[in-house]
Formats: sequence, C-alpha cells, structure tokens
Amino acid sequence: MAGMIRIAGIDLDVAEYGDGPALLMLHGAGGHHPRHAVNALLSARRRVICPSHPGFGKSALPDWLDSVDDIAHVYLELMDRLGLPKVELIGCSIGGWIAAEMATKAPERFTKLVMVAPVGVKTGSPDRLDVPDVFALPPEELDRLLFRDPRRMAQDPAALSDEDLSIVVRNRETLALIAWEPYMHNPKLKHRLHRVAAPALFLRGDSDGLVSDAYLQAYARLLPNARTATIANAGHVPQLEQPLAFAAAALDFLDAERPE
Repeated sequence: MAGMIRIAGIDLDVAEYGDGPALLMLHGAGGHHPRHAVNALLSARRRVICPSHPGFGKSALPDWLDSVDDIAHVYLELMDRLGLPKVELIGCSIGGWIAAEMATKAPERFTKLVMVAPVGVKTGSPDRLDVPDVFALPPEELDRLLFRDPRRMAQDPAALSDEDLSIVVRNRETLALIAWEPYMHNPKLKHRLHRVAAPALFLRGDSDGLVSDAYLQAYARLLPNARTATIANAGHVPQLEQPLAFAAAALDFLDAERPE
C-alpha cells in the first residue's frame, strides 16, 4: 500500500518499497527522499514503509498536533491500520526521537531498532545545548554541520521547483513547532528508555556536526541493550551520503540472530 492513508483524521503520505519483513523507516528533518539509493538497498531484503511525518512533505498537519509524542501515537495507529503487530524500526535524527517514543510506549511491537544520529534526550549540562541551534545558523554553516561534502549534498534552492521549495519551508516550520521548546528533546523520555525491549544499534556519521559522539554514546547508555557504530565519510545523514555502507550496517544488524 502506498499513497495517502487517513489516520486519526490526518492524511499521511506513505511510501512503500520491496517485500519481506516489515521495516518502518522514519525520516529526519529534511523529509523522505523517494529517489535516494537507500530505499532500493533496504527494500532488496525488507518491506520498507516510509511515512512522511505530519506537517512534512505532503502529509497534513492538524491543529491539535504539536509534539513528537503526538506523532508517535499516530504511527502506532498506522501500524494497526497496516496490520503490523511487530516491525523493525529505523529512525533518523528527529525520526530517531519519534522511534524512541514509540518503543517506550509499546516495546513489544518492535523487534530491533536502528537509531541514526537521533535527538530526543538531554544528556549534557542544563546551561548548554546538546545539539547546535539549527534555527539560528546561516544555511552555509548548517550545511557544513549536516554533510561531510556539502558541495555534493546540499540543496540549491534556485534549482528546486516551487512545490519542492514549499515542502522545504514547510518541513522547517513543522520542525520548529515540534522541537523548538524544549529544544530537540523531551525531558521525560530519558526516564522511559529503560522500557525499550528491542536490541538497538546507534549509528553516526564520523563527520556529523550536529550529533556528537559523546551525545550518541550517552543516549545509547539509556537503553538496556544498545551498541554504537560509525559510518565513515558521512555527516548527519549517512543514509544519504553513504547509502551502501549505511544499508550494510543496518541490514547486518537487523539480520543477525539474537545471542542466546
């Protein structure tokens, strides 16, 4: 199934690729990228389900939805609608935050988690941001934090269609709505992560300027069964900059048997 699915009165734009075990993949602040190679790589061994979050892409944003927690509930209902009692889960950046919230609410519904440069918890001192303020940075500086190679990866607004440009602006507005205050975290989430039952792999590009290695390690320690790994020659979006290495790391982890 693909296209618009109505959940809780919200028209969600949902893309699907491939066959096999169900894998729910939650995008980051840049939205879902249907033309990127990672979709084909993952869908060679999985049924990959990629919803656009409410307020991102072409998905609707109702007046009542204003938090990551709200989106987590919407996606649990999406799983019900699709007849998926259990799934594997990949969450990228803000999608990692959504994934973490989902896995604390219904831990029995997730077999494994891949958390890609996730945000969502506060690990450092109260007087300093754990993640740089993306809303205060000039575009060129933000691109340097996002990408290992900004010249290859960064979008040129002048080259975008009016529709694509409006989606970029809409994505940023929605990100501000759900992640501005408190900035990029839910103060309660860190106290719930002990409920996550599934094994988790935390991935980070070695040149990520937004999610530091210290932050990733501290985040992973909040889960009962988590480990970390690094993708070489990638920034904050290793799934886009290094899709082959990312897919290999994710699928190797998802396919591995649990130790007895």
